Amino acid sequence: MKFAEYQNLDATDLAKLVASREVAPGELLDIALSAVDHINPSINAIVNTFEDRAKSMIAKGLSDGPFCGVPFVLKDLLADVAGVPTTMGSKYCETHTPTEDSELTRRYDQAGLVIFAKSNTPEFGGSCTTEPRLHGATRNPWNLNLSAGGSSGGSGAAVAARLVPMAHGNDGGGSLRIPGSANGVFALKPTRGRNPTGPNFGEYWSGLVEEHALTRSVRDSAILLDATSGPDVGSPHRAPKNDRPFIDDVLACDRRFRIGVSFDPPSGVPVDKACRRAVEITAEILSSLGHQVDEVSPIFDHERMGKALVTVIAVNYLVTVIDRERETGQPPSSEDLEQVIFHRLGIARKTSASDYALAVRDLHRSGRQFNKFFVERDAHLTPTLAKPPQPLGTFNMNSENVDEYLGSLYGYIPFTAIYNATGNPACSVPVHWTEDGIPIGVQIGAGFGREDVLFQLAAQLEIAKPWSNRIAKGLM
Repeated sequence: MKFAEYQNLDATDLAKLVASREVAPGELLDIALSAVDHINPSINAIVNTFEDRAKSMIAKGLSDGPFCGVPFVLKDLLADVAGVPTTMGSKYCETHTPTEDSELTRRYDQAGLVIFAKSNTPEFGGSCTTEPRLHGATRNPWNLNLSAGGSSGGSGAAVAARLVPMAHGNDGGGSLRIPGSANGVFALKPTRGRNPTGPNFGEYWSGLVEEHALTRSVRDSAILLDATSGPDVGSPHRAPKNDRPFIDDVLACDRRFRIGVSFDPPSGVPVDKACRRAVEITAEILSSLGHQVDEVSPIFDHERMGKALVTVIAVNYLVTVIDRERETGQPPSSEDLEQVIFHRLGIARKTSASDYALAVRDLHRSGRQFNKFFVERDAHLTPTLAKPPQPLGTFNMNSENVDEYLGSLYGYIPFTAIYNATGNPACSVPVHWTEDGIPIGVQIGAGFGREDVLFQLAAQLEIAKPWSNRIAKGLM
């Protein structure tokens, strides 16, 4: 198989070729490794490869899962591989090397995936762009001067550049959906508790973070979620069980839904006309397909939710640092951490236990307010981002002016973190491209446990306005 053929196939089609013995897993791995050698220097999506482990897994015999033989990349945060560093994009954690696989990694192995690399992420997953001091900036394959988003930006760029058909990511404030939009690929943040976070975590960031992937196709996302979902031992959260496999929802597309549309975020920050246009186009398509679409927004205390998110995330940065300090015996200096993270640690150290408990309670309270919206509606359509992908350097985590950094951050991602606070599922669907060929995604959210709604709507949009045949222009 040549790269020209490989780049046009999703993971499902590649797995079919392996199953029919038209191509061998080792051949696919060699293609992926060659693509990393030739393309990755331009985009810096991959920061570590471990070819020996991948070839050893193939030699031992891969699990006969739905993606047997398909090359796969892990984000360099949370999903651990024994003996492979998990740097979290941080100089302070550069040598942190787990001694056991994460449960999610084991489930990826059971699905037959060939894990061979780690993708770039900002320090501690703490930004909407992927430009860590440790590994350098990941560039957007559609325009190398633009950000690939974050914090799963390396994975998003790897999929958009066709290094792999899908890649792992996680999402604590939009970190799957942001790069999904910026790179023109599909991204789903599942319901809280849908995928495992063990054995090291019962919940991460007090339940804000959920694990999954960025994919070329909707069906790949659904099949992967079918393969990995379900609680692990001791999990404190269990997402409601779906009535049927998620792939059946993709294939059926058999329901019509009540969809509320919001063009503006509750914070009131301005939304770029291209992002508004993406929502208009999507609403028109969904309406033409028979869905009930009306303009309406959820009502909830977004200011209280926002303050609570800041507290919870800052304290969890501190927890990460304390874990590392226990491991090494060395506290971080200002040279070990980027300025914004170091600033957040100062806030966390001044936060009392009662402050933290109140923040978690405020998240739960605002989540209950927000979910009243889904009593009368099945889905909520918004822009994924308030602006198209921004130039590299726009979001500088080493800025001395932290307030300015945070202002630019909140002006870019006012729609995504709501679904982390509530635990509801949400996805970014790449329905629109600007006149100069830059992707713009729309976000669709649903009620708790209702990924089935998202898969059906995304699958219908994929048919009505296909995106997987587009090749990133920045690499041409």
